[in-house]
Amino acid sequence: MKKILVIDDEWNMRNLIKIYLTREKMKIDEAGDGTVGVDMASQSSYDLVILDIMMPDIDGWEVCYRIREFQNVPILMLTARTDITDRVRGLNLGADDYLTKPFAPEELVARVNALLRRHEIGQSSSTPYFIQDGLSIDSVSREVKVNEQLVEFTRKEFELFHLLVSQPNQVYTREILLNQIGSFDDFHDLRTVDTHVKNIREKLRKSDLPFNPIKTIWGVGYKFNKEEDRS
Repeated sequence: MKKILVIDDEWNMRNLIKIYLTREKMKIDEAGDGTVGVDMASQSSYDLVILDIMMPDIDGWEVCYRIREFQNVPILMLTARTDITDRVRGLNLGADDYLTKPFAPEELVARVNALLRRHEIGQSSSTPYFIQDGLSIDSVSREVKVNEQLVEFTRKEFELFHLLVSQPNQVYTREILLNQIGSFDDFHDLRTVDTHVKNIREKLRKSDLPFNPIKTIWGVGYKFNKEEDRS
């Protein structure tokens, strides 16, 4: 039985989520504000967190940031706002998906199940990938290191980079990357992929990686920058 934490200050919304996910044989814990939600997430292990953005004490962005400091649990954020800057902000803080209110309960169930499947696939992988020039990526521990020094990636950044590394000969379009790693409500906003790529490059550059790890294939998309492809 999957264990889900719902953090939302509206009782009606928590109750609606609980009704539909309980039908899917999931166990639901509830928090009525962000502070309580962070405490519950720190004291218990959850398979997924459903997190509202607009809350009166600390907002969902801050809750997401705090949870990411100690746990890599999938996070589905709920919002009544459609501004892309809000989504990019959540992405950079480590959110895994967004669902815009009001939503159909069937879509909520589908999003939750998709996140749980992706998380299980990521955890079941047992083959670490080791790359040259001091860069290593481990699919078991979900860690990226440069010269044995850990580089902090968000969940989305790791999944995108791991996908590129695991298929080094494959060129991925932005559309495919969005589909593979899970996207937000606007499946046509390809800037989310560009944001991930930019963040990955910048973090590895600051860690003194001696090459650009992601190669842009102009007019197509991205691929891992293998040693023989570097110019």
